[in-house]
Amino acid sequence: MPESTQSTCNEKVFDDFFRSHSRQLRSYLYYKFGDLEQAEDMVQEAFIKLWNHCAKVPIEKAKSFLYTTATNIGISHKRHETVKFKHKNYIKQRKSDTTNESPEFVMLEKEYMEKLKEAIAALPDRQREVFLLSRIDKKTYKEIAALSNVSVKAIEKLMHKALVSLRKKIGNI
Repeated sequence: MPESTQSTCNEKVFDDFFRSHSRQLRSYLYYKFGDLEQAEDMVQEAFIKLWNHCAKVPIEKAKSFLYTTATNIGISHKRHETVKFKHKNYIKQRKSDTTNESPEFVMLEKEYMEKLKEAIAALPDRQREVFLLSRIDKKTYKEIAALSNVSVKAIEKLMHKALVSLRKKIGNI
């Protein structure tokens, strides 16, 4: 076959590749991450990324690209869900705390917590994760760096960016 028909950008080649690998990739992701619906979404997302990068990925490297991309998507999704779960539990705990404060104070605190929740949710994943690990889980930068397999300097930079972003949105923290 001429080279152009074996290109990952060729729709027929891509379609055949999708048909021969999508089910196996879905099974792999389901076994790795434990959620069939999420696995199906990750397969679609990985194939979209392959299509978007088809000019850079020859067909003989497409399977490797696909599995690496899908695994990274799964890891990012898992990390995001973990952070969301911790954040949700923190907000629930704050709401359930009883106070003897005035109704005005309670209302202002509730408004502030909503603004804080929205601002934290709007942070990029890595910044949100570092912020919550530091401020909610009370982990040191060194502990967070070890968990994330990055340097302490990288954690400091992510935390600084998170704090700057939060201050812009809701004032001093």
